[in-house]
Amino acid sequence: MLGTDQLRIAVPSKGRLRDRSVEILRGAGLRFRLSGRRLFSICRDTDTRIIFSNVQDIPVLVAEGVVDLGITGSDQVLEKRVDVIEHQKLGFGKCRVSVAAHKDSPIRKPEDLSGKVVGSSFANLAADYFRDKGIEDVHIISIEGAVEVMVLLGLVDAIVEIVETGNSLLENDLVELWPVQTAEAVLIGNTTPRDTAGRDRFLRRVEGVLAARRYSLLEYNCPADKLEEATQITPGFSSPTVQPLVDTNWLAVRVLVERSEIHSILDRLEEVGCVAILESEVRHTRL
Repeated sequence: MLGTDQLRIAVPSKGRLRDRSVEILRGAGLRFRLSGRRLFSICRDTDTRIIFSNVQDIPVLVAEGVVDLGITGSDQVLEKRVDVIEHQKLGFGKCRVSVAAHKDSPIRKPEDLSGKVVGSSFANLAADYFRDKGIEDVHIISIEGAVEVMVLLGLVDAIVEIVETGNSLLENDLVELWPVQTAEAVLIGNTTPRDTAGRDRFLRRVEGVLAARRYSLLEYNCPADKLEEATQITPGFSSPTVQPLVDTNWLAVRVLVERSEIHSILDRLEEVGCVAILESEVRHTRL
């Protein structure tokens, strides 16, 4: 039996979100073993319980208090219509839930599905979408598994399903028509965790992991008379760290910069006259 007072965190047991979810937990300092088909693991240092579950079930487990936190897709949260707290968008598992139909279908806009049959593993999300569009007579069938093939079998006129690369649609002679919802992995929780202090500490660690992935540590030597120009390019948070060098004509600068902008920043620093520019990976940070 699982203990009653330890923090419980649910993560996907398989699929596209599992490995990245495990990376997040380990990046936040949780030490646990992955062992075959075992459904839970106990962290050696914190006694936190990691529960491995179907991604579709995690929103319900969190909402019902079976676990305190969970990593799942934001599309699953919307589909289950549960009351949970979204603590963090995690920046991976990005996809869209879209309407798709056969490549030769005359369907081109939502109104074309009036009176038609739509299959989806996101029946609630699809129903909400068409209701918001004022299209009340779409017959939605809940389908689990190979949703794409249902169009070819003639069971449905269109589907509402997850699209990442679109390869699965192409393989089944389908085309994506328009998006219904964008989605990504999210960290969710409930309002009554077993260990509030442990929950808050874990959330802060996850914030640090995500921030570290966003930033790089940049170090460079800057001509002393160009410092103002250089620090306008790399302002940092409060201020860059600036240190004198043996040659008083130069200064050493250390600063965090947006990783997505790193190449533009390097170009601009070189134009100012900065040299010995070094980018380092940041693994953890607290901002």
